[in-house]
Order: sequence, then structure tokens, then C-alpha cells
Amino acid sequence: MRVFTTFEEVAEAAGTELGTTEWVTIDQRRVNQFADATGDHQWIHVDMERAKNGPFGGTIAHGYLTLSLVPWLGSQVFTLRTPGAKLNYGVNKVRFPTPLLVGKRVRLTVKMGDVVDIPSGKQLTVQHTIEIEGEAKPACVAETVVLLLP
Repeated sequence: MRVFTTFEEVAEAAGTELGTTEWVTIDQRRVNQFADATGDHQWIHVDMERAKNGPFGGTIAHGYLTLSLVPWLGSQVFTLRTPGAKLNYGVNKVRFPTPLLVGKRVRLTVKMGDVVDIPSGKQLTVQHTIEIEGEAKPACVAETVVLLLP
């Protein structure tokens, strides 16, 4: 795990790969809990019987469930222990190139993007790729933006 304690360390990491997590299995229980939390009970996510005959041969994780794994998985790769506040500023880009079938394993690779000075501190972009074991294309590619304030 990479630990950043200063703004200088963060800036020096710009453009570098920070690491990759271990594999984690996405099970139906997690998908159902996400459906309950968000109210999105579309059959392709929660109706295992119907989904068997659907376009993917089984249930798939919600795209936003996949995206929501980024903070948890990312915390296994790096942490920001810089002084001051760390604010989730948003997401520049998100894509879901491949549906994530329930039962598949995923892992996250993290790359530090740009680190720029802003009047209140630093703004950094972080590139996240959630890979599906055995698939050519990832489940999710996202570029997040974080503000580091002194």
C-alpha cells in the first residue's frame, strides 16, 4: 500500500501506477443489497431465474455498484495522510465497457493522474480500472478528482 503524507509526495507520483488490488468476487447478495439501497430492482440485476435467459446468461452488477467499489478497493492501494481536508470533488469520466456478471472476480488498478496547484491546495485526478478476471475489457474505467486542502 502506498501512503502519501505530503503534497510533494503526491505531486511526485503524478503519472505513475500506484498498484493493483487482490481479486474480489461479486456475489448476488452484494448486488441485492445495492438494489435495496438504491431502489434499482431491474430484473437483469436481481431476478436470477429470468436473467438466465437474458442477454448475459445471468444477473449482472449495477454499473453504479461497480463504480461504488472504487473507494473501498482504492483504499487497498493507496491512502492520503496529507495534512488538512481531502474532498471528493467529482468524476471526470466513467465508462462501463463490459457487463459484470455476478459470480465473477474483479480487481482494481490505480494510476495517479495530474496533480495541479489550485488556490486552496492541490487537485489530483486518479485513474481507476476495474478489471474482470478472464475478460478482455474492464467492467469500469473512471477518473476521479480529489481536492487536498492544507
